Amino acid sequence: MGFYDYTIRNAKNEELPLRNYEGKVVMVVNTATGCGFTPQYKDIEALYEKYHERGLEIIDIPCNQFYGQAPGTDEEIHEFCTLHFNTQFPQMKKSDVNGKDALPLYGYLKSQQGFRGFQDGPITDKLKEILSGIDKDYEHNPEIKWNFTKFIVDRKGNVVARFEPTADMKDVESCIASLL
Repeated sequence: MGFYDYTIRNAKNEELPLRNYEGKVVMVVNTATGCGFTPQYKDIEALYEKYHERGLEIIDIPCNQFYGQAPGTDEEIHEFCTLHFNTQFPQMKKSDVNGKDALPLYGYLKSQQGFRGFQDGPITDKLKEILSGIDKDYEHNPEIKWNFTKFIVDRKGNVVARFEPTADMKDVESCIASLL
């Protein structure tokens, strides 16, 4: 199976076939409203506004698996994001990205782009400390480590990059711009 063979559910719980995104560059990102990385919504919205007309789509999948940092209903999460960050891109149904209840899409994404480490940043050491307390082998498995992990999919459905939440958003933008 490839990227376009999966379906996900939007915030209204309607099925959304990813084949609807054929020919587009797509960023798939697991998000949370109560996380230290939540301000990245501003950067993601800026990318959407800058590149949407050129073919960028954002698939925002709220996830409550990392210390319960996405509380509330899908409607409450959407309201928070539009009120605080003026997000215009669609949000999907809150879902798991790891474990037995993870979206099948995430199994595919992780199989295509595994974890390659965190970029240095002000919170990197704290994140490593938290993760090593949860999973001593976290560096050697492809699981999603935290909120705001981004996968970039090219116009042909290839998962070409994975950016951890500590990645510089300029690097994310550079990758997206090169594919448009």
